[in-house]
Amino acid sequence: QVQLVESGGGLVQAGGSLRLSCAASGLTFSSSHMAWFRQAPGKEREFVAHITWSGSVTYYADSVKGRFTISRDNAENTAFLQMNSLKPEDTAVYYCAASRKFTWRLRREGEYDFWGRGTQVTVSS
Repeated sequence: QVQLVESGGGLVQAGGSLRLSCAASGLTFSSSHMAWFRQAPGKEREFVAHITWSGSVTYYADSVKGRFTISRDNAENTAFLQMNSLKPEDTAVYYCAASRKFTWRLRREGEYDFWGRGTQVTVSS
């Protein structure tokens, strides 16, 4: 049974930082492509960042480029999202997702096979 468990969310002031973690089990993590999505209240879930299986290539939404960094540790079966210079508009539930194959449609949530339950990030102004 595949499990993705997010952690590291919380309440932070604008300009602050948080580091999210996604612990994976039940899948071949080292060959899985990983991503982070987020969903703000009243809005649709949106793509945040993607990292390929080796960690050599990353993709970001324009809204987080330069502030967020996605990474992974294949030895620990964990993906990370380092979030700096946080803004109130970053407030959302953040979800980890895994895909067994690479696709250029990596910004579409339908392309991912497995999802975590999410972790809340709240940025106060």
